[in-house]
Amino acid sequence: MSHVKESIEVDVPVTTAYNQWTQFESFPEFMHGVERIEQRSDTLTHWVTTIGGVEREFDAEITEQIPDEKVAWVTVGGQTEQSGLVTFRPIDPTHTEVTLMMDFDPEGMAESIGDKLGFVDRQVKGDLKRFKHFIEDRGAETGAWRGTV
Repeated sequence: MSHVKESIEVDVPVTTAYNQWTQFESFPEFMHGVERIEQRSDTLTHWVTTIGGVEREFDAEITEQIPDEKVAWVTVGGQTEQSGLVTFRPIDPTHTEVTLMMDFDPEGMAESIGDKLGFVDRQVKGDLKRFKHFIEDRGAETGAWRGTV
């Protein structure tokens, strides 16, 4: 099992950053390799990804969600083993630290080599930078889900 952890400061209030993160279907707009996400229930999402020419489909179940604090998930079924946690920490009233932690099991030689070469770390760092630009350029979230899991 491999682990990645990256953080970024975004220039929006914690509620704005958190609310946008709950809009899973918008992830393809800032996450490279994510083709689409379908929100199937309050706690279940279906992902379609293409990374390095390899397409995968899997479901992710939200295991914990606390507004303005965190969202945790684990994959269920499908071709990918992964779990993660994203946390939101207010720095001040208009700035938020977003931290993404993920554990995953690389499959096959190509993914194992890519993991050892830091591909996943760079991918997560790039996705967080694109999230930063996405939410800062908009200045407001595209929607929100404020439920607790």
